[in-house]
Amino acid sequence: MNKAPTWFMVVAVLALAWNLMGCFAMATDLSVSQDDLARLPAAEQALHARPAWGIAGSILAVAGGALGCLGLVLRRRWALPVLVLSLLGIVGQDIDLFVVGDAFRLAGPVVAGLQGLVFVIGIGLVLLARMARDRGWLR
Repeated sequence: MNKAPTWFMVVAVLALAWNLMGCFAMATDLSVSQDDLARLPAAEQALHARPAWGIAGSILAVAGGALGCLGLVLRRRWALPVLVLSLLGIVGQDIDLFVVGDAFRLAGPVVAGLQGLVFVIGIGLVLLARMARDRGWLR
């Protein structure tokens, strides 16, 4: 196994922090009570009306991202397939939000921009893990 450069570990730790924030946001989203939901504007209520598979995709995206990034920090080969699963979760989440749901109309371009950033970061993490595997930084 080759020694990973310092920048790799910095990126891996930052990516882990990013995904842990996603886990916190998902947990917060799932803990919204029916009373709290009833007090939200109609558009936000509609965004919370998601199918179970869309919620599962979101959970896979954030939990897989956090676990995959932990794998990068620990320099483990299993990080790559876990991050691929996370990316598939992001795709499922996006299909739920923008194809099945109407998040762009309901929440505006900020949601689309943030989800676009999430998707790009997900792709970047898969590419980073693949590069790390190919360069022998993962065991």
